[in-house]
Amino acid sequence: MNQVFIDSRNCASCPIRHRAVCARCEPEELERLDTVKYYRHYEPGQPIVWAGDEMDFVASVVTGIATLSQTLEDGRTQMVGLLLPSDFLGRPGRKTAPYDVTSNSHLTLCCFRRKPFEKLLTESPSISQRLLEMTLDELDAAREWMLILGRKTAREKIASLLAIIARREAALHKRAPTNGATFEVPLTREAMADYLGLTLETVSRQISALKRAEIIKLEGKRLITVPDFDALMDETGDDADGGLPV
Repeated sequence: MNQVFIDSRNCASCPIRHRAVCARCEPEELERLDTVKYYRHYEPGQPIVWAGDEMDFVASVVTGIATLSQTLEDGRTQMVGLLLPSDFLGRPGRKTAPYDVTSNSHLTLCCFRRKPFEKLLTESPSISQRLLEMTLDELDAAREWMLILGRKTAREKIASLLAIIARREAALHKRAPTNGATFEVPLTREAMADYLGLTLETVSRQISALKRAEIIKLEGKRLITVPDFDALMDETGDDADGGLPV
């Protein structure tokens, strides 16, 4: 059973406050959310919920990353999505989880009890509007990911994933990605291979190729610096700047 920790952090100092479902809440709305809020912490590899399980909460990812996976009847498993900081887990009005959700790192969720949250949605236009915007952004991201998986080369897939992570990291700090930006890739190479539909060898080979071409600098296996962000974007195969979801 997952251990639950109650966290006393103030919402005003929350690192995802400006991007989360509560981004447009007025003080009185935050007070109401606070009455149904609690925090859960997970270790790397720890399951959050299994497909088909009943969910008595919805949540925002505060720190860390989680993976969404689906298992076929013959046992094959496919990673179908990532939850990064500020992403929303669960769907109001849906009692069961459609996917397996697993923590991929040390993870903190800001959870809201589902039924009170659903009631608050009907009474708070700012929360319901923000959730709608996030849902539409998620739809755009899913369509973009279909393009990445279906039409891009292995090198373009790796570059696209790195660009998405870099843009999200920058957005969390309220800035655009810049030259020299450094970030930690939250996935192992095995997880990247699963998510991108590539082999582990291909992922390692393409990361090494991007490093040799000085598109990225690599320290260890996870810490990446992008000397020229436009050069990384050129490697994604996208025609227009800003075409990737953040």
